[in-house]
Amino acid sequence: MTVKTPRIGIMLPLRGTFRMLGVAALCLLATGALAAGYPDRPVRLVVPSPPGGGTDTTTRMIAPKLSEILGQQLVIDNRGGAAGNIGAEIVARAAPDGYTLLACIASHTSNPAVMKKVGYDLERDFAPISLMVKVPNILISHPSLPAKNIKELIAFARARPGQLQFASAGLGSAPHLMMELFASMAGLKMIHVPYKGAGPALTDVIAGHVPIFAGNILSTLPHVKAGRVRAYGVTSARRSTAAPEIPAIAEGGLTGYEAVTWFGLLVPAGTPREIVMRLHGAVVGALEDPAVKQRFINDGAEPKPSSSPEEFREFMRAETKKWAKVIRDSGMKRE
Repeated sequence: MTVKTPRIGIMLPLRGTFRMLGVAALCLLATGALAAGYPDRPVRLVVPSPPGGGTDTTTRMIAPKLSEILGQQLVIDNRGGAAGNIGAEIVARAAPDGYTLLACIASHTSNPAVMKKVGYDLERDFAPISLMVKVPNILISHPSLPAKNIKELIAFARARPGQLQFASAGLGSAPHLMMELFASMAGLKMIHVPYKGAGPALTDVIAGHVPIFAGNILSTLPHVKAGRVRAYGVTSARRSTAAPEIPAIAEGGLTGYEAVTWFGLLVPAGTPREIVMRLHGAVVGALEDPAVKQRFINDGAEPKPSSSPEEFREFMRAETKKWAKVIRDSGMKRE
């Protein structure tokens, strides 16, 4: 009896170990099989803004080529609201199988500093795929506003402290923070009017309901060229090749002003690395397609096909730090 007991005691853990190893092996095989056959059905791409805004426009420009490369339909699902939070929360809770993607936007890095409660964590809940494009915004107004250029606009706002309104795509959104940075650097006090996305904000500026907006160049430039709105300047450090006639805001007396928006792609954390890299390769292929690349360039966007998942994560970390400082310095209250 004294001889058998130790043997039984030794064999039971070994059997348990073999059992766990077997389960782990099966999981690895299942993951490999999932990745090998990916994608075998349509892929859902959540766009965290209403139709018509810069995020929606950018996504729809690249989606057909992504769909072609992946060999499956890419279904656009617009889930606007809360400066991109609603769409982000949906994807954060989705299965990590590569069939639910998030069009990540600049406000996803600023929301934690703006809002008391954010239902996702960029580091914990998502796996980065790639930065896709960087895009300047255009500071515009309804044509009825008397100011004709940046200097006149600053003077106009200074003479009316707390009266001039500006629209945004929501609290903490890129258009909001760009205007907060503008007001801070120019020493202005303006009124923020948040919308549930850039599309509705732009629509109301065109209609004359709100005078000022810093809209994505992809969605605002056509309205500038049509004369529906007046352009004061682009938010990038230099003029855009898509509209070289529009000066940079920094040229108009606000030296050092620079703020661009950007778009990337995320999947839920835990998505197999093989699927992450399959999606990354699709993004690179789509952005290097001559037709897609030229279309972005013509519209003033800067494609970023070489951004690896790791580089994109570091970029988001830097953006989070940058905008947290802008928010803190502006005295913006968390909501």
